[in-house]
Amino acid sequence: MPKKRKRERQAGAANSPTELRVIGGKLRGSRLAYHGDPNTRPMKDRVREAVFNLVGPRIEGLHAIDLFAGTGAIVIEAISRGAASGTAFEQHFPTAALIETNARALGLDDRLEIVRGDTFYWVDQVEFPRDRPWVVFFSPPYAFYLSRQVEMCELISRFQSTAPVGSALVVESDTEFSPDALPAGDWDVREYPPAQVALLLLAATDTDLSASDGQ
Repeated sequence: MPKKRKRERQAGAANSPTELRVIGGKLRGSRLAYHGDPNTRPMKDRVREAVFNLVGPRIEGLHAIDLFAGTGAIVIEAISRGAASGTAFEQHFPTAALIETNARALGLDDRLEIVRGDTFYWVDQVEFPRDRPWVVFFSPPYAFYLSRQVEMCELISRFQSTAPVGSALVVESDTEFSPDALPAGDWDVREYPPAQVALLLLAATDTDLSASDGQ
């Protein structure tokens, strides 16, 4: 009987709601409701902190795009740290509803757009602001980098070629994914086992500078 009760307590703990927190910026310490679904993998606090240390103060005024939002913690964190607005994609409707609940509780309703649906389809249906750079987070289930590697790399490449100058791309994977598979670019790759983070800053190209000089 004691063993049975122990198993029941463990099962209850696994299924009970839990909480995340914003770890930096104006909303630091704010609680984020999280249902505890094991299929949703929140980015660990130490990795989240490392990501924003890499992005640094350039986050100020940017538009944050979280393509695989899960709990929404990363895009909410971005706004807390100075991003002007954000877009979060989440195909699991109950989880998307939870992001909406957190955004409303933190007063971010008018700054955070939530797109409910498959990122690979809906990303082409959404218009992102062109008057400011973006910070784009690619943090899908790690298995996508193997089972959907072609689609993931095409998605990264698409943003690499279309994001405004001054944007930043942040790719989180596990260390089983080789950064050599990323689209060509000056990626800054850091390991935080079992996670791996690759950062690419999009600077003006020679073509951009020539066009600017001609205006």
